[in-house]
Amino acid sequence: MTRVIAIDGLGGDHAPDIVVEGLRLNAERNPDISYIITGPIERMKAAFGSLKIDGDRISYVDAPDHVAMNAKPSQAVRQGRNSSLWKAIEEVKEGRAHAIVSGGNTGALMAMSALQLRTIEGVDRPAIAAIWPTLRSESVVLDVGANLEADANQLTQFALMGVEFARLGLGVRKPTIGLLNIGSEDQKGREEIREAQDLLQAMDDTSFAYHGFVEGNDIGKGTVDVVVTDGFTGNIALKSAEGTAKQVGDYLRAALSRSIGGRIGYFLAKGALVAFKRRVDPRRVNGGPLLGLNGLVVKSHGGTDGVGFASALDLAVDLAKAGIIDKLHQRVSIMHQKATESSQVVSA
Repeated sequence: MTRVIAIDGLGGDHAPDIVVEGLRLNAERNPDISYIITGPIERMKAAFGSLKIDGDRISYVDAPDHVAMNAKPSQAVRQGRNSSLWKAIEEVKEGRAHAIVSGGNTGALMAMSALQLRTIEGVDRPAIAAIWPTLRSESVVLDVGANLEADANQLTQFALMGVEFARLGLGVRKPTIGLLNIGSEDQKGREEIREAQDLLQAMDDTSFAYHGFVEGNDIGKGTVDVVVTDGFTGNIALKSAEGTAKQVGDYLRAALSRSIGGRIGYFLAKGALVAFKRRVDPRRVNGGPLLGLNGLVVKSHGGTDGVGFASALDLAVDLAKAGIIDKLHQRVSIMHQKATESSQVVSA
């Protein structure tokens, strides 16, 4: 079955150039994938027409408008019905595409996606999940930007969706869950975090294991497979990690180029340094799905380059092939019932 990916041709700080390069890289890796590009049609044809890809693999949907990166979500929803972002989501809604990828305005992407696709029954709000490199392997962190705050039920829903993403995206058979907190002790943290812990502890489910509270340094350690938090905290943690990785890389580059001895050291350790650079490169794991919607939506970092955008497309392709939406429906339906039962137990 041929999978079709809808792409917001104007989404991102450097679109459409980085979108063109990302599509080229993704198309080379996935010869069985087709693409729908949304945006001003003549401009899109001029930008993407130079790609050496079979003509029948790329089609276009005219979308004359563009959602600015600083536009308010409510404004985007009211005025952006002819935008490249709205039209790309619409392709998924109408069943003509299996996923949509955009590097555009996060708030607008969430608002438009929730309005058009609606959330899965049992899910209050979608959450953006990120794959996070760790010392152990990789972990899933959510939410990293869709919701500024979340109550206990919503944090529990994020956890259950994260479990399924870890199973499908990372191949973890029985994921472990941790709630991000300011300490590992049971009495620490806000009330909603402690309530979410009670709900997760009360669940009788063999598909995951609840670890407990985790702190910021546990994310990089890989203490758990799924780290759960609100979007405000999660986004700060994500941007801090990306900035730290760049800072360490810049320090290392400066140290190795400062003297002849440093340059000799670089030559001797070049293979290890290249591997290190790739390991901490945020472009490699760029892209996070908005879990909880009746359709696959992947958010790319707005400031990424073509390599990073290709990674977001890779993720969309992999999750579409894995049928994550259908599996999330099944998982959330079962777990919603268990969460309801757990809530009743906690309240009793």
